[in-house]
Amino acid sequence: MKRSKTPTFLVELPLQVNAQQAKHLRAHFEAARCLYNALLGEAMQRLKLMRADPRWQEARRLPRTQKQERAATFSQLREEYGFSEYAMHAFATQARTSWIADHVDSNTAQKLATRAFQAVLRVCFGQARQVRFKSRGRGLDSVEGKTNTSGIRFVLQTPDEGNAGWLVWQHDHLPALIDWNDPVVKHGLSQRIKYVRLVRRRASSSRAQGADCEGFRYCAQLVVEGLPYTKPKHRVGTGTLGLDLGPSTIAIVPQEGEARLLPFCAELKPKQQAKRRLQRKLDRQRRANNPQNYDQRGRVSKGRLAWKDSHGYEKTRRRLASQDRKLAAHRKSLHGRLVHEVVACGTTIMTEQLSYCAWQKQYGKSVGAHAPGMFLEHLRRTVARTGGSLHEVPTTTTKLSQYCHGCGQYKRKPLSQRWHQCTCGIGPVQRDLYAAFLSCSLDLRTLVPSIAQATWESAETRLRAAIEDVQARATAGEVLPQSFGMPRAGARLPRSRASDHQELRFRHDRVEAVAR
Repeated sequence: MKRSKTPTFLVELPLQVNAQQAKHLRAHFEAARCLYNALLGEAMQRLKLMRADPRWQEARRLPRTQKQERAATFSQLREEYGFSEYAMHAFATQARTSWIADHVDSNTAQKLATRAFQAVLRVCFGQARQVRFKSRGRGLDSVEGKTNTSGIRFVLQTPDEGNAGWLVWQHDHLPALIDWNDPVVKHGLSQRIKYVRLVRRRASSSRAQGADCEGFRYCAQLVVEGLPYTKPKHRVGTGTLGLDLGPSTIAIVPQEGEARLLPFCAELKPKQQAKRRLQRKLDRQRRANNPQNYDQRGRVSKGRLAWKDSHGYEKTRRRLASQDRKLAAHRKSLHGRLVHEVVACGTTIMTEQLSYCAWQKQYGKSVGAHAPGMFLEHLRRTVARTGGSLHEVPTTTTKLSQYCHGCGQYKRKPLSQRWHQCTCGIGPVQRDLYAAFLSCSLDLRTLVPSIAQATWESAETRLRAAIEDVQARATAGEVLPQSFGMPRAGARLPRSRASDHQELRFRHDRVEAVAR
């Protein structure tokens, strides 16, 4: 019988780990890594044998209209070759012998088998080309149990006993740091714990706060049943809202209210610059340590090369990893703040269905820095939790960036054309804002915007106000993305108050230039 699914959210608590416990955890994680690689290799071997069977190719050649025949053939092959999640659970029980059994319990081994099978299943379905084995240097950084009754589990005292909590694994009891004054943590610990995940993260150095001698921090992620805590400041709006999401920009236009055109996660730029400086330093150190691996033009030589890493190089690499971790945490926080701002404007959200994987090929650096796909997934979860709806309309049908509601015609525009202006009298209006406005007015039955003249007159005023706000930010010196369509000549810092006139004076036996 299939289990019923219930709402789930996470509560993360940092752990206090002494030197002896950290040594035990490193051994447990190393054993889990070896077992995971063995499970991954076994699953890939079974997939190769199953694909080599002539019946597999015959089943693939069957037309997709014969769904039952195809499904029956594939199901028989999976059963014969043991390519299933429960078959991998059985293999994990056999492989968990000798010294691995001293470090990894049966529930954790089965979860590792599920994790390995899901990775190989993506290769089977053509969603990935290959699997990634965990090297000793990369390691395995998270393990989890199946329930909170055995294996990895979290034990919480009652209020009468002191309200303390521990993560229990094998013979170690790792105390958790619980802030009971935090309403988010207090709400999460009052719910039923389904299972626990132990996570380790690499700090900048072994001297970092809360890190062990190897530079790892440990925390417990409690997978809790129920809905997460909603802060009172996060209100839910009403009405319909249109979004136009780009690699580095976002346009927000509600049916009623203020329209906005914002750079996406603009606060990340200083940290991205710091990350770029560390990458350049890392490249200089690598070139200085291995001059024999580069040709006269500074390119890496061909063939198998041996690389030497200095202590300074290892230190810079740890700093870069720590900078990446901070950047990801800051980006996640900015996503959450922007999601709540969007939800506060409306519960029915309209946006175009986009391929963020295709964006990675053309705007790889911007997509990697801002993660628009992750933002939309966060927005989808929050909207579903608050009782709203998120509609993603196909771009091939709507073509909002080409449409003009005044004349009802479609006209293709190059990406460099950031303003919409039609001979029918509509415009000029910024392209992203106009697309968000059209998506807000979209009729889901016909997928054509339905706009009255009075609606456009009020919306045009709001869109112009949004553009004036952008122009004011550009005049104040804020560097804006080129997709805004603002001339960069207007984005200049205020002129320095220093005097332009200087004179030469004789001071301390030398001549100096002094402002008059």
